[in-house]
Amino acid sequence: MSERLEDIINARKNKLEALKQAGVDPYPSACERTHTNQAALDSFESLQNQEITLVGRLKSFRDMGKLIFAHMEDGTAKIQVLFKSDNLGAEAFKSLLDYADIGDFIQVSGTLFLTKTQEKTLQATGYKLLAKSLLPLPSEHYGLQDEETRLRQRYLDILLNPETKKLFEKKNLFWSKMREFLVKKGFLELEMPILEAIPGGAEAEPFVTHHNALDRDFYLRISLELPLKKMLVAGYEKVFEIGRIFRNEGIDTEHLQDYTQMEFYWAYSDFEKLMDFLQEMYQYVIQETFGTLTIASRGITCDWSGEWEKVSYIKLFQEHTGIDLKLANDADLKKYLDEKNIKYEPAAHRAKLIDTIFKTVRSAIPSGKPVFLVDQPVELEPLAKKDPSDPKLVQRLQIVAYGTELGKGFGELNDPTDQRARFEEQMQRREAGDKEAQFIDFDYLEAMEYGMPPAAGFGVSQRLFAFLTDRPIRETVIFPPMKKQK
Repeated sequence: MSERLEDIINARKNKLEALKQAGVDPYPSACERTHTNQAALDSFESLQNQEITLVGRLKSFRDMGKLIFAHMEDGTAKIQVLFKSDNLGAEAFKSLLDYADIGDFIQVSGTLFLTKTQEKTLQATGYKLLAKSLLPLPSEHYGLQDEETRLRQRYLDILLNPETKKLFEKKNLFWSKMREFLVKKGFLELEMPILEAIPGGAEAEPFVTHHNALDRDFYLRISLELPLKKMLVAGYEKVFEIGRIFRNEGIDTEHLQDYTQMEFYWAYSDFEKLMDFLQEMYQYVIQETFGTLTIASRGITCDWSGEWEKVSYIKLFQEHTGIDLKLANDADLKKYLDEKNIKYEPAAHRAKLIDTIFKTVRSAIPSGKPVFLVDQPVELEPLAKKDPSDPKLVQRLQIVAYGTELGKGFGELNDPTDQRARFEEQMQRREAGDKEAQFIDFDYLEAMEYGMPPAAGFGVSQRLFAFLTDRPIRETVIFPPMKKQK
């Protein structure tokens, strides 16, 4: 801490003690308020002859002798306040001068008027301290320059940076509109457990925690999928959840360990109906949230309107690598990777090899419009139905825009025998060292054996919002996980 900052903090602490000695409660439990600041500004004409009471944080404070001009900000707007010695009384005016600091929360009563510069202003007839600030706010002009500080002390970033505040208001609107769309379509929102005995629904390494009362370990969920699909067995036809999921994986501009995801499952629907539904949902949510369907991000402008093209994964793969995945074996895939000097683990299974190669192909997907990436090999997805016209492929779609996946859906696998076989294959991968391979969930298999209706399902994470706002994903979380401070 710098010597100057320490002096400022000590001065504020001395003011705090002086207020207490004078019998003033610097943190009273109650306050009064007749209007928000924005409401006072909006209704300025009709309120001019009335005494009103506003509250907020002092954001500026200018001593001009017998006058003090200040700005006070609540959660809605900033308003100018004029304190005059003649109106307040000499003692109250002196107390304000002696003890008030920028950052304090106050309550001010008075009447509205226009200054010579035509600024709507509250002329104070009385005031009350609501909360004494002990730390000085960073300068609004310079703000918080250091990214680590901005993310650790996000309350200051939001307080000082209107764009950050708008970002999280926009995020709230984004999920609200997605919820609104699904509810209007007859979906029921349910809450599934965060602690799971078996993590499932995705290929990701989970976090582990211990339950003291039950004396057993649980996993933080990596997906919302399997419990929600059990609800189809229970008789619900349209279900969804918007909730937190946790994946113990690396951090980059697209990945985080703790974030929000939406998943829905729709009984008696199918893969083709799902694509029409998703196109309508995305267009509704984006238009309602951003007011346009043309969004620029990462240097790419994407038009979300109209019909979205279907792009075949297996055809795209062959066009750009020369490999026919229906005929190629693992040795062929490794040979290609070796020739291109692409690193891979020698014990990598087929799905990993295919995915590693496809990362070099993905940039060939058109980026000016979103596309449905379809026709994926069965090895890539243990929870999707096989394509009835080609059992080497699955009914999986990925919504791809800006060069990345921004949502994934299936024609849901509801054959318990096929599902068991695919889980067993996943467990073989896990036993061979793949920490992201899925566990066998025997409870889920038992639920399927009671009978699961044909269904379509889909999931989309906070990554979509991050791309639509052109931000790294951790900036769209108020308090992202951070390294330990030294």
